[in-house]
Amino acid sequence: MSPGKVQVIVVEGRELADKDLIGKSDPFVELWFDKKYKQKTSTIKNNLSPVWIEGLEFNVDKHEHYLYLRVKDDGILLDREIGEGKVDIKEVYSHGHMDVWVKLPKLLGLRSNGEVRLIIEYART
Repeated sequence: MSPGKVQVIVVEGRELADKDLIGKSDPFVELWFDKKYKQKTSTIKNNLSPVWIEGLEFNVDKHEHYLYLRVKDDGILLDREIGEGKVDIKEVYSHGHMDVWVKLPKLLGLRSNGEVRLIIEYART
């Protein structure tokens, strides 16, 4: 695979776990291929089914097969993790795009902390 750009559109979340004691979570999404270069969406206040529709772009090379994501609740002093997941993006390299719901499993994967919809596109540079 040639070097290129991956554009990720973070579309929406649904049934996200509530981490706030009062009100609902204020979720945002962090995405990365390499932990040294993370990007994040804006925060959606007081919402367990947020709609972002935000595009983020990453430079990639042939070694990057997984896109990682973490959903957090934006806190005053500390952000609390709602859940995390990963996407095998080999399909993006071969077909150019994919539309996927990423589950955010709880410990041991027995239940869910919700899911996030991503549209992922690849273009060679």
